[in-house]
Amino acid sequence: MSARQAMVLASNNPGKLREFSTLFEPLGIALHSQTEFASFEVDETGSTFVENALLKAREACRISGLMALADDSGLEVDALQGAPGVFSARYAGEGSSDEDNNRKLLEAMDSIPEGQRTARYWCVLVLLRHVDDPVPRIVQASWEGEILARPRGKGGFGYDPLFWVPEKAMSVAELSAQEKNLLSHRGRALQALIEQLR
Repeated sequence: MSARQAMVLASNNPGKLREFSTLFEPLGIALHSQTEFASFEVDETGSTFVENALLKAREACRISGLMALADDSGLEVDALQGAPGVFSARYAGEGSSDEDNNRKLLEAMDSIPEGQRTARYWCVLVLLRHVDDPVPRIVQASWEGEILARPRGKGGFGYDPLFWVPEKAMSVAELSAQEKNLLSHRGRALQALIEQLR
């Protein structure tokens, strides 16, 4: 990749932009928010994380004229046949809060005994060189854990207070930001993508 190549991040989340920018800067890639070009939300109509990430990346490419990076991620619970899956952010309905989604997950898991509460976070990253890129670069990573019977910890977001990490004997919401970035599905997927780009 050429020096200081520009890329757009298909997200309106400033925290995500900061996190990703730090990782891409050593590669000579200047990451821009899609909000610099237009304010929009893409309808996530795909049935998989890959499809939704592609939809977001393609629209960011179209709007900006730059290569684009998009991610789609969520929680997959074995006892719920993979739910909430691609509906993780809106599990309790459109516009639902993290607390709403966590409450619905706890209700759905109420009768599931300890030892049968396995789950994983998934992250899919898609990199498009241009809007019609026929071979998008796609990486994915997961993070294995279990669903707690009640929330623990104050950090993180989403389902983090309910996601137990056995090797750390903590919920994700109890981990430091640095530990989470090293262990998480998003951190692993980003590192895999960066290794490919190097």
